[in-house]
Amino acid sequence: MAIQQRLLSTECVEESSRLKNFSVTVRRKLPEFVHSVNFKYVRLGYHYLINRRMYLVVIPVLALLLGTDVRSLSGVELWRKLGHSAAAYDVAGAVSAVALFAFTLSVYFMSSPRGVYLLDFACYKPDEDLKVSKEQFIELARKSGKFDEASLDFQRRIVDSSGIGDETYLPKSIGSPEKTATMKEGRAEASTVIFGAMDELFEKSGIQPKDVGILVVNCSLFNPTPSLSAMVINHYKMRSNILSFNLGGMGCSAGIIALDLARDMLQGNPSSYAVVVSTEMVAYNWYPGQDRSMLISNCYFRMGCSAVLLSNRRRDYLRAKYRLEHIVRTHKGADDRSFRSIYQEEDNQKLRGIKISKDLIEIGGEAIKTNITTLGPLVLPFSEQLFFFSTLIWKLLFGNNLDSKPAKPYIPDYKLAFEHFCMHAASKTVLDELQRNLKLSDENLEASRATLHRFGNTSSSSIWYELAYLEAKERVKRGDRIWQMAFGSGFKCNSVVWTSMRRIKRPERNPWLDCVDRYPTRES
Repeated sequence: MAIQQRLLSTECVEESSRLKNFSVTVRRKLPEFVHSVNFKYVRLGYHYLINRRMYLVVIPVLALLLGTDVRSLSGVELWRKLGHSAAAYDVAGAVSAVALFAFTLSVYFMSSPRGVYLLDFACYKPDEDLKVSKEQFIELARKSGKFDEASLDFQRRIVDSSGIGDETYLPKSIGSPEKTATMKEGRAEASTVIFGAMDELFEKSGIQPKDVGILVVNCSLFNPTPSLSAMVINHYKMRSNILSFNLGGMGCSAGIIALDLARDMLQGNPSSYAVVVSTEMVAYNWYPGQDRSMLISNCYFRMGCSAVLLSNRRRDYLRAKYRLEHIVRTHKGADDRSFRSIYQEEDNQKLRGIKISKDLIEIGGEAIKTNITTLGPLVLPFSEQLFFFSTLIWKLLFGNNLDSKPAKPYIPDYKLAFEHFCMHAASKTVLDELQRNLKLSDENLEASRATLHRFGNTSSSSIWYELAYLEAKERVKRGDRIWQMAFGSGFKCNSVVWTSMRRIKRPERNPWLDCVDRYPTRES
């Protein structure tokens, strides 16, 4: 008996030490981006740039070769060839040159990617009876009867420091005494948020469901059969030849992955509309156990959904809001630590949850650094790239010289590349560290902090709530560049760049219309 007591005491001490270390480690800062820049990802960014801009080199060379005969003539000879029919004139050669040049231009325009335009988007705003404050969240957790006082206190401390406000939304089933959420509840929540966002999208855009040729739905953790995309097709009675896709298990960055898939499908299907739906089911993934690494997701995630309408029709150019410029995706799944940093599994009581690694901040920082390093050559002005390269070359040449002080790599000023920033509203700590590392202003991250405070972490749809915030504030002008960045399990970090086609006036339907004037607040 004494031996058993000693063993139990030892286990309690070890568990207490582990939880203490976990609580301390999860607050670790992002790695300093200036300390290490991998030249491999810089080359990757320029590889993308050269592939997209090769025609800038090819067409001038062809024009130079075709115009060699003309440039060899003097002004008098050229005039004599053009003005006197009796002059020696190689008509066949001239026609061949013009035909070859026209053929080259035709091949370029036919092979160049089609323009992809964002016509409109909608973000679901839940009913007021689903709104919960931070205290109400703790009371719902207490009434469920599933958590001990230590777990409730842990969740309270997480919520208080999360950056989440008192007006976020949770499904009513969260406080249910049932041990786990049912498939029926998951489908009901999915129907509510998805159909709510899509109804608004169709109403705002004037597009009919049967006009949609491509449908992509992403939801990471709730994947029923038939799929969510099939549920959408059934509800709206969409056409039978629609190209539908359902993305699951891809985390908070899946919204940009869905955009990338929709873009690829639009490139191969001219004159088409595509709808991208991004969401997550909160109640179905509620963790009812005591493992603190799994309780964190309960504290951050809230109800939300976005629906985006894309088009590759040239006639939609004039009514489009934004033009898609770049998508850059980074996947660190080959590394075991990254792969297991956000991991769905069962705890010791066989209760399903999302386990958050104590190294998540560090792992996420490495993925973010890789992504922005690859994105830089595509978006940064030449002056910033020049400064970056000069300091990088200096480090490569003299970084290991003991007689000289190594120079820190120059981190480009991304404020020169973008007017607006929509960074995934994951947590207050992550946003603070992104601001510090990228040297962004409070205004640059205002949309992200306001979204976290008002709606919580809505997973892959959060970047659209942030863009809706900017539109509600009427900050988007013609020609403005918007950077949306999201990151999540895998571990993945993805970026998408848009250019505004016109000045965006405050929409009539927007989830921020009743509260946007209250932001920014000191708390957010």
